[in-house]
Amino acid sequence: MKRRSILSTLLAGASTLALPLSATAQVVNINDTINKAGRQRMLSQRAAKCYMAMGQGVLLDAASKTLEASMAMFDLQLVELKAFSPTPTIKTTYTELEAAWSEYKGALVGKTPDKSGAASVIVLSGKVLQLANQGTVQLERVSGKPAGQLVNMSGRQRMLSQRMAAFYLAASWGVQSTASAAEVTKARDEFVKAHAELKTAPQATDAIKSELDMASSQFTFLESALRNLKPGAGETQAQANVFTTSERILQLMNGVTGLYEKINT
Repeated sequence: MKRRSILSTLLAGASTLALPLSATAQVVNINDTINKAGRQRMLSQRAAKCYMAMGQGVLLDAASKTLEASMAMFDLQLVELKAFSPTPTIKTTYTELEAAWSEYKGALVGKTPDKSGAASVIVLSGKVLQLANQGTVQLERVSGKPAGQLVNMSGRQRMLSQRMAAFYLAASWGVQSTASAAEVTKARDEFVKAHAELKTAPQATDAIKSELDMASSQFTFLESALRNLKPGAGETQAQANVFTTSERILQLMNGVTGLYEKINT
């Protein structure tokens, strides 16, 4: 019963993230654009996480559905971001991102996930992440306001939650174990530092701080699992816990990003 409850929560979270996109099929303002641009970073790492989970038979049904929802969301947002691009430079970034994403999708859905394709998925996810981050930073500069920076930073936490999980699953699968474990540590340290900055930001309301506190509680569970990483010796329950906890952090940080998005200063 407990396992079914976790899976139901996970899948409900995936649907919740998709709802705002179907409800607003166009860019609303610059903060909304930064939010969506930053979400593309997260989706690049979430897709890799799902691939690593599926290849090891970890929460197979949930991972498959989450991958499908993530790819559909990326496609929709990419159309919006290309159409909105306010400068030729940003337009070029999203044209390049479209090409990188097309290649990445081919690796994700071309065949059943397996260890032989995992290294390629890591490389391609990194290429998509780099371009998605480039676009987000460029849009933040267009904003020129502290709120834009906070939307970028809080949105990046979503990506880091997925990156920690993706590389944990890669390392535990024995995929570039040393390098993957190092990426877990790097992403974890960046998450902790940014979380402290978000909580002490002058624009942080009580509602934002409350969501950040809940994310911190979930991160405690995730960090415990990360510190017990055993490269090349995956434990199914630990892997499942990392997958589901990273989804919960994602949901919370998506909410925080939405709250910062509404700030106009």
